[in-house]
Amino acid sequence: MTAQPQPEPTLRDLANKLDQITLDVDKLTADVDQRFDTLSREMERSNDKFDAYQKGTQWVVQLAFTLIASATITVILTTVFK
Repeated sequence: MTAQPQPEPTLRDLANKLDQITLDVDKLTADVDQRFDTLSREMERSNDKFDAYQKGTQWVVQLAFTLIASATITVILTTVFK
């Protein structure tokens, strides 16, 4: 059993393979671009949500300190004017 030698590829074969590889790379590039755009939009939405949560948290903390200060002033004034 002797193996038959494979014929050498011609320039036409190599050109066809190169064209196919170029098409595959173009498809992959388009796919990566689309996925990158999708991820960019999702990240922008996440940043917007994070900003909203951060502002909400700051508002709650500010409200808590305001209530504590108001209660403290009320207790002091009530004690002073009794």
